[in-house]
Amino acid sequence: MFSPANHHALCVAVALSLSAPAMARDARTLDAVQVTANRVERPVTETLASVTVITRQEIETSQAPDLIDLLSRQVGVDIARTGGPGNASTVFLRGGNAPHALVLVDGVRVASTGQGVFDFAHLPIEQIERIEIVRGPRAAIWGSDAIAGVIHIFTRDPSAASARVFAGSYGRIGANAGTGVGDDDRGWGLTAGWQRLRGFSASNADAWGFDPDDDGYRNLNLGLRGRSTLGSQRLAFNAIATEGDVEFDQGTTRARNRSVGLSLGGDLGANWSHQLALGHAREDLDTVSGFSNAFRSRRSHLDWVNTLALGATGTLNLGVNWQDEQGISSNVFDGETFSRSRRSQAAFASYGGRFGSQLLDLSVRHDDSDQFGAATTANAAWGLAFGDAGLFRLSWGEGFRAPNFNELYYPDTGYGFAGNPDLHPERSNTWEAGLSLGLAPGHRLDLSAYRTRVRDLVAFAAPGTNNAININRARMDGVELEYRYDGASWTYGGNLAWLDTEDEATGLALLRRARHKAHADIGYRFGNGLELGLDGDYASSRRDFGGDPGAYAIAHLRLAWTVSASWRLEARIENLTDRDYTLVQGYNTPGRSVVLGLVWNGKH
Repeated sequence: MFSPANHHALCVAVALSLSAPAMARDARTLDAVQVTANRVERPVTETLASVTVITRQEIETSQAPDLIDLLSRQVGVDIARTGGPGNASTVFLRGGNAPHALVLVDGVRVASTGQGVFDFAHLPIEQIERIEIVRGPRAAIWGSDAIAGVIHIFTRDPSAASARVFAGSYGRIGANAGTGVGDDDRGWGLTAGWQRLRGFSASNADAWGFDPDDDGYRNLNLGLRGRSTLGSQRLAFNAIATEGDVEFDQGTTRARNRSVGLSLGGDLGANWSHQLALGHAREDLDTVSGFSNAFRSRRSHLDWVNTLALGATGTLNLGVNWQDEQGISSNVFDGETFSRSRRSQAAFASYGGRFGSQLLDLSVRHDDSDQFGAATTANAAWGLAFGDAGLFRLSWGEGFRAPNFNELYYPDTGYGFAGNPDLHPERSNTWEAGLSLGLAPGHRLDLSAYRTRVRDLVAFAAPGTNNAININRARMDGVELEYRYDGASWTYGGNLAWLDTEDEATGLALLRRARHKAHADIGYRFGNGLELGLDGDYASSRRDFGGDPGAYAIAHLRLAWTVSASWRLEARIENLTDRDYTLVQGYNTPGRSVVLGLVWNGKH
């Protein structure tokens, strides 16, 4: 049973604690460093996985209006949003179901214990310093959920004061500000923001319960980070809180998300370093409508990772994990529908080495849960480096996902699904081949091909009931191509993805995942501080409930002017051609709209 006292016992969370500023690189630096794929710092060009690193500079240059929009441009990512900003959003990575992507914020698992997903709509882009996307299974490193990959978000750690105000179409208005002080040994930073939208009608006549009124959104957010050096150790603290109020045709939803963390790490010897992190994340979701309900999600965990340098042969990581998950669900008709908890322990080992031009990664992890039992996963990857920045890689990996509390315990209320406490975890295996090429200074090309098979897929399809059962198998095959050029004046690039999915129980493609998807962008920096850019996105038709929403292609125009070392003006026109398109059947998307911003940077 959930007890309010339980979350106070562990109300701190992991930053993993690698400071985001320490890892951030110039957006034009091809040899960016990532930490998510192997839980150790490694250049992207030497990582035996498909990895995208999005820096703060790239976020600002893109002028993306929100996190969902920014993620939708990345290769291998499909999104489904039921209306405008703030409305429920789903992210599919490499064709997997939404819970098949592990989502971390500063190293903390933030997915709801009830639905098993994280709603990216409520995390403002102004709170983000950097994002690392690792495609492919990472269960042998991170445990449950990382079947399709990991999306790791690092929050901002401002070293000086900054601020931004913005306004735009659909009654959009907002502001955010940050301040911080510090040096290499100690410091702190605070970032806060607010925005409000009048919005537009989230749904249309094809949706159940359609009401043609405007559906607005309000968001408040606060982030806090601190760090201090204690001898050879580094103590770090981070916390973020968001609160979103979302209007929809039949009512309103208030979503409150919190995560807070504390970690201690550093050298314990000449060839031995460690990271000890304690964490807590929570979500409070309250919906007021004709069918009002509430859900409380709590997750606490402890991680201890030890890294041993093995001289010229590589590094060895040894880690342990403890986790406690709790969830309460209730609705207006039945009162409390369930109150459950579970605990799990895990240990993992991973090795990464380089022998001349050859690279090798091996990892294995064993998880043991008091709800679903034991799960052992492994991963192996080999790479061959050539030329100045070329890498060919092959990998194989396993994944698993523990069923969420709704799938396990939600009662049969006659509304389409009911839980089943006898469910087994979903399991997967993936083969992947990749090629990365540094074609010339500033140019980069990446190609990946993968084959994923998932078994014991959870579906609400028990004969004669709405109960969840392990019945389905799914396959996801895909090819991804990325190209990027970053020069002194010109920047351009894009990505292409081909995806073939199938629910083997029905022979149909998986819902809301496009078979073909593309993104392209081009930008030019003038000598007077002016920047001009054009972005384009394409997605082919895809299967959805109630029909096929059809293919679409949209374009966006962005303009920025650096007036001085401290001031910057921004303007962005979304959906430049005012294209009528659909992401989810029955739900609307914005037409041509404008966002104007004024940015002050106190670092100069």
